[in-house]
Amino acid sequence: MASSAGCIIASSCRDIIQDRHWLTDTYILFATPYFAYDIYAMFLCDWHKLQVKDHMEEEGGRIRSTRAAVVGYLRRELLMVLHHIFMVAFCFPASLLWREGKGDYFQGLLFLAELSTPSVCLGKVLIQYRKQHTLLHKVNGGLMLLTFFGCRVLLFPYLYYAYSRYASIPLYSVPLVTPWQCNLGAALLWPLQLYWFALICRGALRLFIKGRSKSPQTTLKDESCLKQNNGCTCHQEEGQTRRR
Repeated sequence: MASSAGCIIASSCRDIIQDRHWLTDTYILFATPYFAYDIYAMFLCDWHKLQVKDHMEEEGGRIRSTRAAVVGYLRRELLMVLHHIFMVAFCFPASLLWREGKGDYFQGLLFLAELSTPSVCLGKVLIQYRKQHTLLHKVNGGLMLLTFFGCRVLLFPYLYYAYSRYASIPLYSVPLVTPWQCNLGAALLWPLQLYWFALICRGALRLFIKGRSKSPQTTLKDESCLKQNNGCTCHQEEGQTRRR
């Protein structure tokens, strides 16, 4: 939804500074509460997942205290929580109030960053269902790399490039003439995108190396083991062969 709104806004603005679109402020008011809700929703998912894990590991299970669950959740999802808090505490007033009705085009481009979200979410779902080695997971991973790189990593440099063309000034001088809120937001959000993109690339590289390292002989041996109906493992069969 955010990417659709961003496409509509950005494509309708001829003057990237002065042109306005009614959907810009409306969508900001609609989307901002999501970040506050998502912090709570992620905590609930993390808490219930840990409770299921404890129940499987220990007979009868154990109930973790709410405080311990919150501390563990913040330890695992600290960057995401800080990102959401920053979006509510800083980006909301900056987008709705401080820019004084200017730059709807840039706001629309920022909405386009969510174009990579469906691929990221689908990748997590496939991992939960242990579908990491399917063709769908590989195709989705390639699409996630492309959309994340184009809509998040290259987004912030393009914002400065677009303004340098509009104002007919060198690219390196754009940070000197743009409002400090814009520079601060880019300085805090862009490194997060670079970090997450590095994690995505590392995961894709690990999956590629793992797939290449599995030799055909190993694959045939695994298939033969799965076809056995007598409950014996491959090592047991090899031992019986040696004794014979």
